[in-house]
Amino acid sequence: MSLRIRSWHLLAGAAFGLTSAWAVAQDAPESLLPKMFDEPARPAATPTPPAPPARPSAGASTSGNAATPRSVSTPVVQALPVEPIPIFGPDALITTNAEGRSTLTRMPTLEELQGMSPEAFEQLLTDKLNLDMPAGARRSMEQVGLVDEAEGGMATASLSAQNPYLVQTAIAANRGTMVSRWGHILLRRALASRLQAPVGMSPQQFLSLRVGLLIRMGETDAARALLQGLDISNFTPDITRAAFDVYQRTADFTGMCPVLSIQGAQGEGSEWSAQQSICDAFRGSGAAALSRLEKARVSGKMARIDSLLAQKYAGAAGRSRKAVTIEWDGVDTMTPWRYGLAIGVGLAPPESAMNGAGPAYDYITALAPMVGLERRAVAADRAAATGVLSNAAMVDLYAQVYADPDVTGDWQKRAESLRDAYTLDAPAARLSAMQSLWSGANGGEATYARQVLTAAAAARIAPSKDMAGDAAALIASMLAAGYDTNALAWSPIVASGTQGWGLLTLAAPGRIRAVDSGAVDTYYGADESANKRKSAFLVAGLAGLGRIDEGASSRYSGEWGLQLDSTTHFTTAIDRAATAGDAASVAFLAGLGMQGGSWQRMTPRYLYHIVSALRTVGLEAEARMIAAEAVARA
Repeated sequence: MSLRIRSWHLLAGAAFGLTSAWAVAQDAPESLLPKMFDEPARPAATPTPPAPPARPSAGASTSGNAATPRSVSTPVVQALPVEPIPIFGPDALITTNAEGRSTLTRMPTLEELQGMSPEAFEQLLTDKLNLDMPAGARRSMEQVGLVDEAEGGMATASLSAQNPYLVQTAIAANRGTMVSRWGHILLRRALASRLQAPVGMSPQQFLSLRVGLLIRMGETDAARALLQGLDISNFTPDITRAAFDVYQRTADFTGMCPVLSIQGAQGEGSEWSAQQSICDAFRGSGAAALSRLEKARVSGKMARIDSLLAQKYAGAAGRSRKAVTIEWDGVDTMTPWRYGLAIGVGLAPPESAMNGAGPAYDYITALAPMVGLERRAVAADRAAATGVLSNAAMVDLYAQVYADPDVTGDWQKRAESLRDAYTLDAPAARLSAMQSLWSGANGGEATYARQVLTAAAAARIAPSKDMAGDAAALIASMLAAGYDTNALAWSPIVASGTQGWGLLTLAAPGRIRAVDSGAVDTYYGADESANKRKSAFLVAGLAGLGRIDEGASSRYSGEWGLQLDSTTHFTTAIDRAATAGDAASVAFLAGLGMQGGSWQRMTPRYLYHIVSALRTVGLEAEARMIAAEAVARA
């Protein structure tokens, strides 16, 4: 342990010894009076003992008939002079360099500690500190990530020869909402991979970009895990601000406290000051922290609801026993800070505050273990369709709903239907249970989420000609969670040119023979989607996977106006990255090209280049699933 760390530990020990009376005081309610009354009163000076009665002089008369009394002198007892305790500040103990990092220059004496005001002592404890760490304990910044190549991540040196500006643009310009669930999953894996930053970009900048995009995607758990792979001492202001976004979205406001202790506040808003007060409360300064939060509310520096929520959160740290009543009257907007505090203290914001809040709060709710099961189930539909929740996570959530006696009504019935889809003996009865879940959704995104939910149950149904009419729906459900092998077992059942055939032709692993143009024409003739979008995506996917010859691809592209042969700056960039074998850049660019709220935002040309590039760099499984999803959801 270095000298600075030993000094800091001795400082903390001395502080605890001097403030042992504070620990005892916390057993009693903290005062609700203004701060000036919170300060402990100084001990009163030693009272002057009463003067002893004066003895009469020898010549004084003691009889009742005495003459006029004579003057008697009385000794005066004066208090001993007390030297005032000097007041010390922390400035003489801390030095700050040009970068704003503070270092404890020496350990304060007991006299200096005793003479510090509570504010000065608090500053000494909470100021940014530069604590030495042995070289062996420091983590390298060269390859920050969660998943290495052996675990399915991208190659560590994938970006070594890539233009840093291209990488920055592909990540920073992505708003986080993608049309494809499988595209979302692929991009999350690329962002979480243990990668080296491209030459010309610092590791901190690369990490900040990745964490920021994960936050926009709703992947707060992955963002926090990635962030915690870097030592706090290596944080930059951008990373510190990203950390603040992560911790408020995960309702883990105490997780931000170590970052503030080392890096300090990197924002000027009232939320940063309130975050510091919350950290102070969890360090034991509950009364002072609550007083500052209340002052921010009264002065108007912070919205009333935000201050009250922060007070309620901070009040959980001590024994102030101060009742904080949360009133949502007049609150018609939602912020990550506000929502994180609300779920952190076990509250559910009203619908008036959540209207128009956006899907980001559904992702937070679906991942929050402290939120009630019914609220999480409502949010799970959107989270599963996007890719934030997996099939296994959805099934686990519904199993908890089924086992909870407090959940009744529709959600309990849905949980029972999912159980029936697994446990009933007759395949037809299991299919009926799945269909009740599909039809119970509101269509579109919710229906696809229910297909994700039933994917494993659909994979358990043996192929049967009696179910040929429902084969396409079962296949789509299986492919939503990647059960391609189980789906292929239905190949003998589905007819050529049908929807089920189209999905299996795209999802089949390995090399398959070229697709017959007659089957594609049959599919086109039966296609009832708007503008024959399913057929357009089918041809684009088949061309990208190399499962249709170039002549047929060019013919369909010309006749249907698909423009598969035309190029744009995007197609040129992703094709070039694929030729270089740069899987990470291809994944980043694919995510950039798949932005949008629905598959109506995707074009056959972009789908073709994305699928082709993924196949070129060895990500054929992802290419197949994206192509099949495009046809299933078009």
